[in-house]
Amino acid sequence: MLAKRILPCLDVKAGRVVKGVNFVDLKDAGDPVELAKVYDEAGADEIVFLDITATHEDRGTIIDVVHRTAEQVFIPLTVGGGIQTLENVKELLRAGADKVSINSTAVRNPDFINQASERFGNQCIVVAIDAKRRSNTENSGWDVYVRGGRENTGLDALNWAKEVEQRGAGELLVTSMDADGTQAGYDIELTKSIADKVGIPVIASGGAGNCEHIYSAVTEGQAEAALLASLLHYGQLSVAQIKNYLNERKIPVRN
Repeated sequence: MLAKRILPCLDVKAGRVVKGVNFVDLKDAGDPVELAKVYDEAGADEIVFLDITATHEDRGTIIDVVHRTAEQVFIPLTVGGGIQTLENVKELLRAGADKVSINSTAVRNPDFINQASERFGNQCIVVAIDAKRRSNTENSGWDVYVRGGRENTGLDALNWAKEVEQRGAGELLVTSMDADGTQAGYDIELTKSIADKVGIPVIASGGAGNCEHIYSAVTEGQAEAALLASLLHYGQLSVAQIKNYLNERKIPVRN
């Protein structure tokens, strides 16, 4: 079994890290550059930096903040938000990102995944899938949302996950909109359903409230990595505590 990864997530709005519940009611959680440095020193495996209003505001990712963040960390940095062109990808990689996360543009123009993967390599192309469970019980499953969770595309999350893998995505960042920020646990059914569909790593996101939730995501949910925000930002848990918990349960992690 490959080592499971712990990924702090910096949701950035107007240059500040924020965190909400179900993608709304955002509260300030600190400076992204300072937090990234803290998590790097604390033993995080990667940092995920998401400019969460860039697409909604029809602008590019805040490159200067990415650049300053990249200067402070010595672990892989994934950056997403507002990526619309191959030039945007190139700029972010030049600014210090190791991977880029694409969501809305991938849905609007699926060929963009192929183009980005062919030009920059699939190892640095992450497709983010924001999924929400359908309320229609006769048609169970999850729909894919874009524009920061504001727009339902009508795409089935499992079928979309398979398609983006075939188009060249190297990794999937799967966020349960229903669980996001609730600290009630990941949507294990969603994570496992997508992991069963694809042969690339799946990052579980949305809902972590304790170490047991993370353990469930990387075992039962078959995720290769767990994305965390509130738990870490507000000091409820540390990266070391999480890794020690997983270690004690024979889950390989990078120490």
